[in-house]
Amino acid sequence: MKNKGFFYLTCLLILIGSTLNAQERRKIEIEYAPFMTFDESNPDATILTRDNSKQVHIKHEGVELWCDEAIYYGKQDFIEAYGKVHVKQGDTINMTSKYVEYSGKTQLAFASGSVVLKDPTSVISTDTLYFDRVKQQAFYRSSGKVVRDTSGTITSTIGRYYMESKKYQFVDNVKLVNPEYVIRSNRLDFYTLSGFAFLYGPTTITSESSVIYCERGFYNTNNDTGYFVKKSKINYDERVVEGDSMYFDRNIDFASATNNITITDTLNNTVIKGHYAEVFRAQDSVFITKRALAITLQENDSIFVHSDTLMVTGKPEKRITRGYYNAKIYKSDLSGKADSIHMNQSTGLTQLINLDRNTTNDAFYKVQHPILWNFKNQITGDSIHLISNPKTETLDSLKVFNNAFVISKDSLGDGYNQMSGKKLFGLFEKNTLSTIDIIKNAETIYYLRNEEDELVGIDKSKSGAIKVWITENTIDEMRKYNQIGGKTHPENEFPENDKILQGFNWRESERPTSVEDLFKDDPPLELIKIKGLDAYKPQEDFFDSTLMERVKDARPKPTKELEKTKYKTENKAARKLPKRTFKKPNKLLKPFKKE
Repeated sequence: MKNKGFFYLTCLLILIGSTLNAQERRKIEIEYAPFMTFDESNPDATILTRDNSKQVHIKHEGVELWCDEAIYYGKQDFIEAYGKVHVKQGDTINMTSKYVEYSGKTQLAFASGSVVLKDPTSVISTDTLYFDRVKQQAFYRSSGKVVRDTSGTITSTIGRYYMESKKYQFVDNVKLVNPEYVIRSNRLDFYTLSGFAFLYGPTTITSESSVIYCERGFYNTNNDTGYFVKKSKINYDERVVEGDSMYFDRNIDFASATNNITITDTLNNTVIKGHYAEVFRAQDSVFITKRALAITLQENDSIFVHSDTLMVTGKPEKRITRGYYNAKIYKSDLSGKADSIHMNQSTGLTQLINLDRNTTNDAFYKVQHPILWNFKNQITGDSIHLISNPKTETLDSLKVFNNAFVISKDSLGDGYNQMSGKKLFGLFEKNTLSTIDIIKNAETIYYLRNEEDELVGIDKSKSGAIKVWITENTIDEMRKYNQIGGKTHPENEFPENDKILQGFNWRESERPTSVEDLFKDDPPLELIKIKGLDAYKPQEDFFDSTLMERVKDARPKPTKELEKTKYKTENKAARKLPKRTFKKPNKLLKPFKKE
């Protein structure tokens, strides 16, 4: 018993002597170690073992460590801790694992085996973890998981935690799982206090209602809003929204996009383009402006609608498209223009409407009636309705209400064939007008030609109604009902001032003849300069030059014995001695195989 007590006293004196020799910094302190033994093969190694009441307790400059067993290397001020290891740094860091290495000289720690590091805002779980106390950074590179209550769980192959700024950097196979959505990315920077996530590289955010894609973006996990740039895209079931930059609010199912926007409706075969858009998913509505263009894709001939502002609302089977201010429509065999256009997907009804904009009571203000062009025919009126067959995608009929006027240029001369009346009803065959009915107060001026296309006279008349049959854009027959006067005049006897009817307005110069023509009246386009997100800054090497310099300075001077040892700092923190070969003195620990 006396020898044993003398042996322990000698160990304590050695430890005290080692501590007194460290004048520039404090060495590792053994706060509690009831059993202390030496490894005969390595006199510098002191084995510390717990008793039945407490674990071994070690301190060093604000860090405390508890374990079942430890090996302390006095000359190197280095500790190896085994079994239910618990490391605590102030009120901010709590870490548990099966094994820890810690250097008092470098202040670098390595933990392995079911590592869990907790701070007030998050929890890191991994199999191996490096912890640099000087830089206050934790690092793993063999897959890890971070849990934050309000944001969800984040997993990645590589992760780094900056404790002072409360920032994580995740690299490779990054996955954030939240009850409402899942984020997958190549690289993700996450701030635990604010819940801000910065996304880099191909990234998807998937939920029940949408899939978001971007190659650079920002997401606020606290309030579920995001901002995305670089190939940004949102897929809402049958509707896909793309743009140079996008804002997203999950709380109200809202998204807005800026510059080079394309919205594709895969169910209704429509595409909407523009340079500013707002999408309300719950209301099934899209608002788009700045060279807004709606395209209805058809097998034979697509329809293009342009206006200053477009609104598309309603469920797919009852979708309505509205174009406001300088609205135009174009397809190869039909084009039109109005103050506003209203298209109903389910009924096939397209309305061309003009609004009275003479708000200042301008005496010289002239109302511009809605207008349609079908081949050689110009049709105007106070409002125009086009009815098409949604199933066959062909025009069915035409209605013009009040001040109906039809004009077509004479095939050879300079005159104009004209018909006017209160209302007009027309029928289409193969998207071409086949019959026209002018109802009430009908008037006509028509240039009559024989089979050789020689002008034989000009007919002008009034009647209660007129019915016209048309074949290949040429009038085959005209039938007048309740005619009031009328006469066919030789061209040289027809008064010049009688060659046009009241309300005549030839507007051929306004006619769109291509998709590009739809934009010819628009002011020059100036796109908003998008304030993008900063490019990704790659992680600095955790084992950088400053850390390696610390490791180098901490190594003892080479000896023949130490030269035989390979130091693997990349695999373990400042590893400086051969692997342990001694037998553990008690059975509190289960053997744990180190890296």
